[in-house]
Amino acid sequence: MEKKKGRPRNVATEKAILEASYDLLLEYGFGKVTVEKIAERAKVSKATIYKWWPNKAAVVMDGFLSATMSRLPTPDTGSVIKDIVIQASNLANFLTTTEGKVITELIGEGQFDCKLAEAYRLRYFNPRRLDSRRILEKGMQRGELKKDLDLELCIDLIYGPLFYRLLVTNEKIDEDIIKALVKYAFAGIKA
Repeated sequence: MEKKKGRPRNVATEKAILEASYDLLLEYGFGKVTVEKIAERAKVSKATIYKWWPNKAAVVMDGFLSATMSRLPTPDTGSVIKDIVIQASNLANFLTTTEGKVITELIGEGQFDCKLAEAYRLRYFNPRRLDSRRILEKGMQRGELKKDLDLELCIDLIYGPLFYRLLVTNEKIDEDIIKALVKYAFAGIKA
């Protein structure tokens, strides 16, 4: 989130706001969270929140990211297939937790709230895609993958089925499914 100019943020106040937004998100869901409720829970004014964030979606996404990002580290085992299996498994495991299911709610709400959709694309999904891209680029550099790959399409090929199962079919997502998915995807992109 690009910070506005002026006095620097008070770390304790920012932490209180982020924790309040995250707790409210888990308790009530995005649709029922308001800046007023966040301000009340964090014991700050709405003006303080609006001074640091442009809208509810931005502060809620920051609260979510602050609480959850450390749970999805980028692996680097030296094997592109192992790294993608680990990354996809970590993502699938996270997305099936209570906290991770917030993402499906945000995706649903984002169909009606363009600011929220922009916030989760820019701040949650784009960084995850960049992590995946870096893993695939390393695989290309090591000669494990074809050199002429459309990496964005490869990311869709690998991760699209996870979200399809999560959002559409509600079928299980476990490590066996992840390994099979990666095996099929990599059959077409290995060097």
